[in-house]
Amino acid sequence: MGAPEAGTAGTDAAGAQARDTEAPEADVPEKGVPDTDVRDLVIALHRLMRSLRRAAPSGRFQPTQLIVLTLLYERSPARIGELAAKVPCSQPTATAAVAALETRGLVRREPDPTDGRASSVLLTAAGVAALTDVAGNEAEVLTARLAALDPEQARAVVALGPVLRRLAEAEDG
Repeated sequence: MGAPEAGTAGTDAAGAQARDTEAPEADVPEKGVPDTDVRDLVIALHRLMRSLRRAAPSGRFQPTQLIVLTLLYERSPARIGELAAKVPCSQPTATAAVAALETRGLVRREPDPTDGRASSVLLTAAGVAALTDVAGNEAEVLTARLAALDPEQARAVVALGPVLRRLAEAEDG
């Protein structure tokens, strides 16, 4: 048996796996195996969103209502069951969120064209404006925080926007 090719793993005389001489820049988690760095990133993203919401309070909305507005902004119309599955929450919770938003004129229900027993929920222009207002307030807080970073770090964070959007959309694919 010859020596392993450069850049491939081989075994030594004791049968132990030799390390690859060309280590990757970052550990890529195997499918289904949580990686500590990835887990820490998820936690950091959750903390960031919570802190932005606290710093730019949208006291007008419960978290489920904001999620429903965002989901409808991305894909309207939707049935209550679809919204409940995407939030995720129970169907009664989604119904209550939609009812509260409907009372404020931010969404409206109309008969589902494919099923006369069901209704579809649509985002209104007022709903778009409300969501844009909340996002704008949170963006102001984030902008102030980015200004406290090194300019290169701030640019790197902002450059992640399209990548994070792509990852968020992957569940829909």
